[in-house]
Amino acid sequence: MRKLIWLAAAVAAIAGAGLAEAQETPRKGGTIRMTAPYAASFGSLDMHTTPRAQDEIVGKALNRTLYNWDSANGKLVLELAKSVTPAEDGLTYTYKLRDDAYFHNGRKMTADDIIWSFTRIMDGSKGYPGARYVRIIKGAVDVEKNQAKEISGLKKIDDFTLEMTLADKVDPGYYFFAGTTAILPKEEAEKPDFASHPVGLGPFKFKEHVPGSRVVLERFDKFYKPGKPYADRLEVLIMAEAAARDVAFRNKEIDTSILGPAQYVAYRADPDLSKGILEVAEMFTRAITFNHSHKPFQDKRVRQAFNYAIDTDLIIKRLVKDKAYRAVSWLPLSSPAFDKSVKPYAFDPDKAKKLLAEAGYPDGFEFELTTSQNESWGLPIVEAIIPMLAKAGIKLKPKLVEVTVLTDIAMKGEHQAYIGSNLTGPDSLATLQCYYSKTPRTACNYTGYSNPAFDKLLDDAAASLDPAKRNDLLRQANNLIYDEAPVWFFNYNKAVLAYQPWIHGLQANPTEITHQYPEDIWVDAKSPAK
Repeated sequence: MRKLIWLAAAVAAIAGAGLAEAQETPRKGGTIRMTAPYAASFGSLDMHTTPRAQDEIVGKALNRTLYNWDSANGKLVLELAKSVTPAEDGLTYTYKLRDDAYFHNGRKMTADDIIWSFTRIMDGSKGYPGARYVRIIKGAVDVEKNQAKEISGLKKIDDFTLEMTLADKVDPGYYFFAGTTAILPKEEAEKPDFASHPVGLGPFKFKEHVPGSRVVLERFDKFYKPGKPYADRLEVLIMAEAAARDVAFRNKEIDTSILGPAQYVAYRADPDLSKGILEVAEMFTRAITFNHSHKPFQDKRVRQAFNYAIDTDLIIKRLVKDKAYRAVSWLPLSSPAFDKSVKPYAFDPDKAKKLLAEAGYPDGFEFELTTSQNESWGLPIVEAIIPMLAKAGIKLKPKLVEVTVLTDIAMKGEHQAYIGSNLTGPDSLATLQCYYSKTPRTACNYTGYSNPAFDKLLDDAAASLDPAKRNDLLRQANNLIYDEAPVWFFNYNKAVLAYQPWIHGLQANPTEITHQYPEDIWVDAKSPAK
């Protein structure tokens, strides 16, 4: 597999006694108490239907995908297969599947389950978000367009051997580790209550969901990794408010807590709390996404003006408390296609006004911006940019929604613009597909962006077998996105997770720090939870 080029900032270590901790013997039993910090509810527990980071916190415990992300070594590894053999054509892969993976209903997983899951995801009438990944399999688009019932590129050799033929020469690992491509059991997923009573392959099985409060899971004794999970119980508690998480963490009522900017400063300054901080440069790009079907945003000069009108560095320093890295274009700093020579848009209100006048808006314009309450990339940021944009003549009207519905709005195109946090790694080609003209809005082309020159760069990159040439083409494509400015480039997230001294085995996951593989987590006897 292609190796990522990591910056030192992307290699995070657990503070304090990390090395000593690694020598301890994991303790069996106990309860892990994690938090779901991104919304006041869960959207769905059917991972095929939801791209929300909030839901995938539970999804990592309930489900498994063909690959997973190995945070310790910064690479993708097989999860539901013992081995994979690529053919000389670079398109066909033969997987020897695990023969010891059981669903929570007691049935063993086979090649049929992978074929069924990927076929379900490609149901064009549903607009499942994972279609953006499965689409790389030969024949998947035919199913999506209702021109075929089966994906021609998937062939069952026997119960535990699967042949996969791709449409492009890409590394399939980057496409099949996302939670939206989880392998589910047909007989359970087709039940009408599956989204509220999920069944998967993960280390924990579903026990209860108390809406607006928590999801409770119990250890699955037939999980295929010997001796795991360590804990008997996993609770994922909904805590969208930073103040509530802070109180609960200080009162030892939760084991982990995502830190916002203000808490990050406070916890670092505290002699005790500072010992339990896990930091990682996440592969997320925060941005305001413009809907290009809204007339002003059809003109790139307007979009560029937006980037010049905002003092982004000031917002990162004052509001985000430096818990972020300035975004230059779409790809994150850790991407091998990131161009270090490109500088971010300067704060230049006069240039913004000039561009608006050239685009036919000398007096500016008014638009509606959909936002959530999120302190790092939501309403507080929007309130800060309102007066900056006003100086250029742009009037912004905030529309406040729950984080859980923000993605739905984007997928349906029911926005003039919205501000959010977008997964932009680990594969540069897959990430840039969100601006490919043939990628539907339901997959991730929330801007509706279309540019033949950009499409050609991506097509050429996909066809190239030379990693250096491919990265150069992707670098050009990312630089084109910088110039076209389909979004306001805000920041790349520095994720921070606070953890209690009795919890061990947490992973510095750069694809989303709250997405932990809980089978590796254990709590020692000091935990107050039973």
